Amino acid sequence: MKKSKWIKHHRYFGLVFAFFLLMFCVSGIVLNHPSMFSHINVGRNLLPQQYRFDKWNNGLMRGTIKWRNKVLVYGNAGVWLTDSSAKAFMDFNRGFPQGVDNRNIRGMAVMPSGELFAAGQYGLFCLSEQKTWQAVNLALLHDDRIVDMATRGDTLVVTTRSQVFVARAPYRTFQSIELAAPNDEAPRFTLFRTIWWLHSGELFGLVGKLIVDVVGLVLMFLCLSGVVYWLLPRMGKNAHMAARQWLFSWHDRVGRLTLVLTLLVCATGWMLRPPLLLLVASVKAPAIPFTKTSADNVWYDKLRSLRWDERMHDWLLYTSDGFYSLSTLSSAPSKLVVQPPVSVMGLNVQKTMDGDYWLLGSFSGLYIWQRSTGMVIDYFTEMPAQVVQGPPVGANAVSGFSSDFAHGECVVNYGTGTDLVPMPQWMASLPMSLRNVALEIHTGRMYTFLGPTSVLYVFIIGLAILWCLWSGWKIRVRMNEKKRQKANEA
Repeated sequence: MKKSKWIKHHRYFGLVFAFFLLMFCVSGIVLNHPSMFSHINVGRNLLPQQYRFDKWNNGLMRGTIKWRNKVLVYGNAGVWLTDSSAKAFMDFNRGFPQGVDNRNIRGMAVMPSGELFAAGQYGLFCLSEQKTWQAVNLALLHDDRIVDMATRGDTLVVTTRSQVFVARAPYRTFQSIELAAPNDEAPRFTLFRTIWWLHSGELFGLVGKLIVDVVGLVLMFLCLSGVVYWLLPRMGKNAHMAARQWLFSWHDRVGRLTLVLTLLVCATGWMLRPPLLLLVASVKAPAIPFTKTSADNVWYDKLRSLRWDERMHDWLLYTSDGFYSLSTLSSAPSKLVVQPPVSVMGLNVQKTMDGDYWLLGSFSGLYIWQRSTGMVIDYFTEMPAQVVQGPPVGANAVSGFSSDFAHGECVVNYGTGTDLVPMPQWMASLPMSLRNVALEIHTGRMYTFLGPTSVLYVFIIGLAILWCLWSGWKIRVRMNEKKRQKANEA
């Protein structure tokens, strides 16, 4: 291809996709530092209609708990006080840190002595006598997040993605427990998780994240400098020549120096979404020395919930590798033979029923599991559960459940919500965290005008970015060839 054609490809692909690439970069930096931006919200009235809350969808109702003849509803926007009739709702979030991300409640518990606890993803809180939430000191690891909370008698158990915290009355001091390695094969990370960490730089800790941030800033500079370079001649004849030369020089120099890192970030991001995601989703990868995957804690970033099973007299541990059993919190976990269907996106519902059954809900559906017999049946069809290979979000994407209302058992679908409990209209426009907005932009779901093709958004934009980088490289090669040719002629 002639140099003039490479220039046209580089110019027009760059101009068309500059906006989307800028959004990739800005949203990626936000996602790389979630706690830094956790206090910032975005009004849902600024977002497409599908992001409005409706009938408790989008994770607004994760679960409920009875407290002093009232019902507390909790989810990803905080806690709300009502009664079993659900006729009126009150805000019950006083004392929580600012920002919706800090009010993403993973679980609640009422202790025998009357204390009420709420587990947000970034901290544990206890309700004071003044009805104000107060933070409880937990020695969380850097970037660790709380995923579950449970009780056994007067013992409070808080589970994070990497460790377990245990406390007894009066719940002033929490003991940190690092669970033992399993009896069978030591758990490994999926190739998907390893690539995810490589894409964000997290594989190499804070230094890796900062390097990826710099790559994002470089891409932003390349986009903006390219657009301005194209615009300057259209602002007046023979104007701004010095500025154009400066922009071209730095656009070329920065692009060449960072090409390998830029290609790495683009290629790894490409593999985290369909269709390439299917190639890495279930593949196990060995630990990589001197990275997060070689941590001493074999359960690093793998824990999802820990509950006491009264019937089986053991601890039921759910992880990203499946379900395990522990006789005590200090014993080695044993992987269970029966593994009920759970979406790779994790459990949203886990509660005991009639002492011998577990109700398990995720984006793969809702199932009843009798551990004593190994029976697993579909909650909706009452037929034996069928493991279906496919997307992580099924037709019955369960995001919440409650049996505390007079209406009966209430199953909440992530997309369509539930009709059994009326949601106040004023909740529809509750704000969304900046981190969640960044995630929707980064994955392309925010561009609702793309319709079903938004699933392939990252793949398509990734192709365009790679072509821009390749065409830019070819332009540089052709320029060097021309210079050498002139030098030889001289």
